[in-house]
Amino acid sequence: MSLFDHWNLSSEDQAVLLGLAPGNRPALARYRKGARIGTTRDQCDRVRHLLGIHRSLRLLFPRNREVAYGWMKMRNRAFGDMTPVEAIRKYGFVGLLMVRAYLDRVRRQ
Repeated sequence: MSLFDHWNLSSEDQAVLLGLAPGNRPALARYRKGARIGTTRDQCDRVRHLLGIHRSLRLLFPRNREVAYGWMKMRNRAFGDMTPVEAIRKYGFVGLLMVRAYLDRVRRQ
């Protein structure tokens, strides 16, 4: 959950990125209190990819945390001029995979 704080995401965006209904604040509150995230395979996969995105951003921008933490809300031509968060909201799990794959490709270059 602290990752979402670093990325400065709204509770609605947090829920969507975890595959929850946008208004599911009770689940987010449980997770903030220490409840386990990832009770389903989908959630486990989402958390794994979100952490992978975070790792890639920290490796790409090791000296600039502001960019690393702000990148998820920056418009990007690779996602049709949407932010990565918007791409994930629009395409769901596939959007999450798109963002992760994009960062993996950039890191390998």
